[in-house]
Amino acid sequence: MSDSLPYLIIVTGPTASGKTALAIALAKHYESVVLSADSRQFYKGMAIGTAQPNEAELASVKHYFIADRNVDSPVNAGSYADEALALLDTLFQQHKVVIVCGGTGLYIRALIDGLDNFPDIPENYREELSKELAKDGLEKLLKELTEKDPSYANQVDPHNPHRILRALEVIRFTKQPYSSFLQQKPQPRNFKAIQIAIDLDREVLYDRINQRVEQMMADGLEEEVLALKDHFHLNALQTVGYKEWLEYFDGSIDSNKLVENIQQHSRNYAKRQITWFKRDARVHWIKGADVAQAITICNHLMQAHEH
Repeated sequence: MSDSLPYLIIVTGPTASGKTALAIALAKHYESVVLSADSRQFYKGMAIGTAQPNEAELASVKHYFIADRNVDSPVNAGSYADEALALLDTLFQQHKVVIVCGGTGLYIRALIDGLDNFPDIPENYREELSKELAKDGLEKLLKELTEKDPSYANQVDPHNPHRILRALEVIRFTKQPYSSFLQQKPQPRNFKAIQIAIDLDREVLYDRINQRVEQMMADGLEEEVLALKDHFHLNALQTVGYKEWLEYFDGSIDSNKLVENIQQHSRNYAKRQITWFKRDARVHWIKGADVAQAITICNHLMQAHEH
């Protein structure tokens, strides 16, 4: 191979689509390693609810950013990109190809393109919004976001107060739509990125999601959640598979409704992930987690870059 830039192969797609297995297969094929780009798999004590790779999978190829910090050590897209880029500088000295695996679109974008330049927002904007959230609930704030920035409201997780408050503080301070700050040019990188996304028929995907949630329950998700109960105020726990338990613990729903809610919210999340990745024309979609098809696409793109 020539002295051209190394390659970062990103394996992405909706939750429960088979990313982990595909990423491991590609890492073995290219004799490489896997970096997680899942915003919840960083944390210890969340193995079941975040579907972290199991012991056998972790032993089969070297993984980074899996259960490597406590839940009270927050990560955001910017800090993730900084850490990952520093690590890649080292890894690319040993590997011509490195694999990234995950479905958190913003973290992947931060890694391959850099993040948008947002203005510094005075602290009192967030405090005011937090008070409104406690008093009036999330629905009212989501309505304001929809009126002031329908484009971003359409893609944000409607159950994620952190993202909604972040968008509104920018909108209120700047008097501009939050989405208008999401237009910057990609920052230069010292690698070439190849994005592969797994496409499954919606019915198959939803069935896999439903089964996965049932398996998580069987694997002891309740014990895992109970062990994290003191940390529920942290952003790491404001996520599907964990936040639904609060209603169960206070007695407002039974265990059947709890499972249904986790399944429903997981399907909603999958839908938003698909929408996010479909908007990026650089993403190559493969039918199912087809290893041979993924390798063919990657090799073809690498050859095209080399010439």
